Amino acid sequence: MKLNMNKKLIISLPALLMMLLVSCEKKYQSPGHYENDLFSDERQEGKAYIMNTEECFDGSELVIASSTVKLADSSKDRGKSFFLYKVNSGKVLKTVRDSTVEIPMMFLSQYKLKLKNNDSMYVYLKKLEGYRFIAKDRNLKYQWLKAAPVYSVKADK
Repeated sequence: MKLNMNKKLIISLPALLMMLLVSCEKKYQSPGHYENDLFSDERQEGKAYIMNTEECFDGSELVIASSTVKLADSSKDRGKSFFLYKVNSGKVLKTVRDSTVEIPMMFLSQYKLKLKNNDSMYVYLKKLEGYRFIAKDRNLKYQWLKAAPVYSVKADK
């Protein structure tokens, strides 16, 4: 009788331990559950930062006021999209790199600009980064300042 009782105890003890281990809840298994976001009020998802006119002017290497900015070419639906714009005439308001700027000139933008017909606008440009093959082919030196919107000259006055 005693031997039979020991067999039952030996068989049931591991099963009892397995049930005990499985029933324990692992609270720290997923760290996202206990994550505390300290900057939740400062996060703005889905909203892009848009510079004002002073920030655009300060961050640019070349600023031109022009009413003759036209879309010259784009690579839409041909890989990474970019847009080439041509400035036929304009007044140079700021230059950092070049003492003289040859106009007409072309510049690159990574996104399509919202141009208004027959309206003078500020063109905020910085040195072209990357795109070395298209830059050599099209003689590009500048690209649109990222996060700079299209500002009208008339709205600023």
